[in-house]
Formats: sequence, C-alpha cells, structure tokens
Amino acid sequence: MSNPPATDQDLKQVEKLRQAYAAMKTEIRKVIVGQDHVVDELFMALFCRGHCLLIGVPGLAKTLLISTLSKVLSLSFNRIQFTPDLMPSDITGTEVIQEDKASGRREFKFLPGPIFANVILADEINRTPPKTQAALLEAMQEYQVTVGGKRHELQKPFFVLATQNPIEQEGTYPLPEAQLDRFMFMVKVDYPSVDEEREILRRTTEDRKTEIQPVLSAADIFELQGIVRRVPIADAVLDYTLRLVRQTRLTTGDAPAWVKDWLQWGAGPRASQNLVLGAKAHALLQGRFYVAAEDVQAVAKPVLRHRLITSFAAEADGITTDKVVDRLLAETKPNDSALLADGKLPKVVAQG
Repeated sequence: MSNPPATDQDLKQVEKLRQAYAAMKTEIRKVIVGQDHVVDELFMALFCRGHCLLIGVPGLAKTLLISTLSKVLSLSFNRIQFTPDLMPSDITGTEVIQEDKASGRREFKFLPGPIFANVILADEINRTPPKTQAALLEAMQEYQVTVGGKRHELQKPFFVLATQNPIEQEGTYPLPEAQLDRFMFMVKVDYPSVDEEREILRRTTEDRKTEIQPVLSAADIFELQGIVRRVPIADAVLDYTLRLVRQTRLTTGDAPAWVKDWLQWGAGPRASQNLVLGAKAHALLQGRFYVAAEDVQAVAKPVLRHRLITSFAAEADGITTDKVVDRLLAETKPNDSALLADGKLPKVVAQG
C-alpha cells in the first residue's frame, strides 16, 4: 500500500501543530530549565491521548512541569498525593445524603473527587495500595468512574501523569506489569546539566514572577489529537515496528538468543500500538505528514522500557531495559528498499 501524497490541508494542519508546539515550549521554558526530551515526550503522549509515568528522584521539578503544562493548555489541574491510607473514594468521589429543603426528601448526591480535572498529577502512585491504584487506572482506560453503581463521565481531554520515586522502595506497592502497560510512555527525568542547574539556582533564588500565557484550548487539543490519527504510515514501517516488538517475546520464534538470555517477558500488542501512535506524533513535530523508521526509533525507549522484564542474569550484569532497546534498535534494520518501493514520499513542511 503506497502512501497518499499530503494535501495542502494536511500540510496546513501539520504547520498549525508545529507552531502551537513551538509556542507551548516557549511558555514552558519561562519556568522550566532544560528537560527538553521530557517536554517532548509529554506533548507526544498528550497528542496521542496517552498517559505518562515519570520516573525521577525528588527535586527535579516534575510537579512544577506538570502544573505549568496545564496552564499552557488552559486546562484544569489537580494533584493527588498518594499515601498508604488513601481510599478509592478519595480519588473518584463519593455519594452523600442531602435533604431537599423544598420537599424535605433525602436523596443521594454525588460529590466529584479530584480526578475530575483535565490534567491529573498522581504523585508517588506506588505509595498507595492496589485497590486505590486500580481506581485511577480504571479512569485512565474508560474515561469514567463508577460510584454507587452509577457511571460518571470524566472531563476531556483527560491526561494522567503519575510519578514514582526510584530510590525509596520501602513501604511501596509497585505497579503490576498489566497496570504499567496502561501508560503510553515511561519518561525518565534526569539530573540537570551544570549550566542548567546554574540557571535553576538563579531563577529560584530571586524574587521574580512569571506569567504563563495559555496557548491551546480544549477544542484545539481535540483537533490536534485527530490530526495525529490521520498521519499515514507505510506497510514497511509497520513491519519494522512489528519486528522490534515481536523480537522481545520469548514464546515466539522471533526472539534472538541474546533476548532469551536478557528477558523473562516481552512486550504485548499495546506496545506496537503505542509505537505507531508515538511515531505519528513525532513525525508531525518534525514537520512530516508520514511516518519514517526514525520516528519509531525516537519513541522506542519510552514505549518499551516499562513493558520489558529483564531476567535475573541480566539484572546481575547491570543490563537495563534501555540497554535491551538499544541493542534491538542496533540489530534490527529497517527495510530501506521496501520503504522506497512503498510509494512516493509526501511533501515535507519546511523547517523553520
């Protein structure tokens, strides 16, 4: 199947997304120093209607980044601090009995919980019991909560950003693999560079106020999310994506010998879906209305790192899932001849 050429309308939509993205990054940089790859991955997930799990030590401005993101998008924002005593109703809301003053009748009324917002920061999600984690994950998947047998629709767009502290594991409830799979990306938040940390010190120790200007509305976000889904992808790129994912599965005949030594479990079909969606969003941010193999490679780590389980032998040798993905990308080459035979490449928006 050949890629249809991009129409003028397609190119206008690509340019609209690129301009909006550039404006959003400009606003975020007023507050956040560095962390460019984190910002990129958060926006790609947002445009794909996905959710993110952020991994990083305390003090790396994860909360500030997420609250700033909600302001740039002019969306409602709630932060939920997960603790061992947090109950599902503390997140979803609860029903209370209220008396109608006019009739004197008593009836149940639903009081929405903090999950009823567009952007949710689930801080330290692994510090709360599985029952409470499941309440959040149901909302992520179904865009609704069920209280007292009644379903309540959540506000859209709905974007969950959960954080985990990788250095404190005592008294935590690690997310099961099936629940981790619900997150489109696992985003690693690293320490800043020397220059970035110097700028952080300047900004945070001065008496300055920064005004964030909204760039997009909820309606704009819906439109941009629709654009991502319409980006065409060649069969050869789909096949390349499938080869990457299927090589991680030990029960199929596709896994090489080193994968069988390093992994005890591979990625499922949701990984393939998220690789394609993430690659589409990445292509648009690069100004292209078609997906190339390099777009799949760009999102491979955030998509796969939490969907692979390393073996005991790999852990003993210091082999992480990122190293597994690096080797997969190095040894799995896209079929360039098939890509060229798939049809004429669409026009590319000029890079500004």
